[in-house]
Amino acid sequence: MSDCCTPRNNSRYDLAVIGAGSAGFSAAITAAEQGASVALIGHGTIGGTCVNVGCVPSKTMIRAAEALHGARAASRFPGLAGEAHVNDWRQLIAAKDDLVTTLRQMKYIDLLPEYNGVAYLEGAARLTENGVAINGSDIAAERVIIATGSSPAAPDIPGLADVPWLTSTTALDLTEQLGSLLVVGGGYIGCELAQLFARAGTNVTLVTRSRLVPEAEPEIAEALTRYLTDEGITVRAGLTYSRIEHRDGKIVLTIDVSGKAETLTAEQVLMTTGRTPNTIGLGLTEVGVKLASHGGIVVDDRMRTSKSGIYAAGDVTGRDQFVYMAAYGAKLAALNALNGNSLAYDNATMPWVVFTDPQVAGVGLTEAAAKSRGFETKISIVPLDQVPRALAARDTRGLIKLVADKKTDRLLGAQILAPEGADSIQTMVLAIKFGMTTHDLGATIFPYLTTVEALKLAAQGFGKDVTKLSCCAG
Repeated sequence: MSDCCTPRNNSRYDLAVIGAGSAGFSAAITAAEQGASVALIGHGTIGGTCVNVGCVPSKTMIRAAEALHGARAASRFPGLAGEAHVNDWRQLIAAKDDLVTTLRQMKYIDLLPEYNGVAYLEGAARLTENGVAINGSDIAAERVIIATGSSPAAPDIPGLADVPWLTSTTALDLTEQLGSLLVVGGGYIGCELAQLFARAGTNVTLVTRSRLVPEAEPEIAEALTRYLTDEGITVRAGLTYSRIEHRDGKIVLTIDVSGKAETLTAEQVLMTTGRTPNTIGLGLTEVGVKLASHGGIVVDDRMRTSKSGIYAAGDVTGRDQFVYMAAYGAKLAALNALNGNSLAYDNATMPWVVFTDPQVAGVGLTEAAAKSRGFETKISIVPLDQVPRALAARDTRGLIKLVADKKTDRLLGAQILAPEGADSIQTMVLAIKFGMTTHDLGATIFPYLTTVEALKLAAQGFGKDVTKLSCCAG
């Protein structure tokens, strides 16, 4: 295609999209399907965070670590024994890189010729009053969408500037296995990578200022902490970071726990304390685009920035930092930019997942959030030892928690801690999205010996003792 990689002769487009990751491609494809001419501007490796350094590489490595654990845990079945270990770490990393390369080619590079309305331009972009400047040339565009993503953030720990530290990106590029690792930050990424490296044979200490997965219900966070500890991970929570040093070839982190100083030592340190929106160099303030206190671009529910004609979507806004929400927001931005701003961003039933084992997944309001919004709540908690699927698998790690409005019986929120929690949460997304009550959910037919059946049991748990039900009863 002649215009897939070069500007049009008049360098004028209906839409310019800055950023060629998941959000950028979503916006560009959506606009092209609307018949618009689009300049898709990338800088660096095409495909953005998810395929290159985020979701894809981390999840394939997590699955590899699960395979190790699965073999070692075979003895939970009487008569079985199993063992597994990393035979060639470099080969594992190379396979991960091959998968990334394949998906980047298949899902990004090879897609460009399929959309005649999209011109892919490579270079650092900067906003101008009339559009975008790239590589010294001005690109005129009626509308602009910024989708430049985010990067790992450096925490405020004294001494960090003088210490070599890993990010979620560089940690997965290590060609040698680590003997020991400090993971700083107990959110999604910290928990996932701590378990991954521990299962691969690294001695891992996970430290966090508050508790693990702060977004999760306290019952779930407490259980996950216990399961990670059971696997040999040292979890230290509720502390402050006093100082970090690089001493005698080791990383030394001094922490303060209830006024008492302690030191933790490891070969390397991995920082997983959040991400920073990529806004530097875009010329945002010069053209009147407002930034929030966290550094993200401020947008309204139509994905509009404070500057008319300029939209933003994805991690660069600093909210809902999941790849599927980035793609969703970018699609809305493109449709609004071209068709009159009629579509509103809605994250009320946004699912989220932590790919630990067991997995953590949730949607809707937590119990505390529901109460803060004025709901009179009721809850149901069912441990997995009441779920036939878990009993048959001889793996009862986990629980289900549902939150409902006591007055109307309407479901408000759900969280799952289970080996197949990620694949079960979508049932609750639909239940909450379409206003189901606990009675509705409890009366719905579910397949037997599945993890998702636990949701039916939890719904029934609002009105009866599920320990007194026979199989498939109710």
